[in-house]
Amino acid sequence: MVAAEHIASEAGFKKSCIPEVGRLLRLAAVAKPDGVIAESGTGSGVGTAWLHSGLTGAGARLLTVERDEMLARRAAGVFADDERVSVLTGDWRLLERHAPFDVFFCDGGGKRDDPQRVVELLAPGGILILDDFTPSPSWPPRFEGEVDELRLFYLTHPALEATEILTTPTSSAVVAARRP
Repeated sequence: MVAAEHIASEAGFKKSCIPEVGRLLRLAAVAKPDGVIAESGTGSGVGTAWLHSGLTGAGARLLTVERDEMLARRAAGVFADDERVSVLTGDWRLLERHAPFDVFFCDGGGKRDDPQRVVELLAPGGILILDDFTPSPSWPPRFEGEVDELRLFYLTHPALEATEILTTPTSSAVVAARRP
């Protein structure tokens, strides 16, 4: 984590994974021994490091994709000693050829622009984690006075068993498992 946090600091990258979400990522990765783990939106690699800390088994693989070439290159350097980790540079759809995923941390592309495809990339029993939501005490969930259609999509999708968890007093994450 320290190396990825250092990259974030040097690059002025302010959107790194918070520890509360990081611990959730590690838990999800540990729950899928020898699993195929994916991340959309590598950033400086902090979330990737949390996922990496939970990789178990020689067959486990972690694939992450980042649009920003400089960030992707620097994050790849952090994981260069582990052949189970691949840092891809480009659009989130580069992950599609490696699906289905046992864990998918959709932190970048896909979450908003193609949510149905995000669900389809999960293996049966696969875990989906989406963060950076603002908690909503009402149902259906609301954001800035309007129904949060994106969050509602994931929470009510028929292929998912999903819930929203509070990660801090001002942020939440949707965690879902794909039904078999």
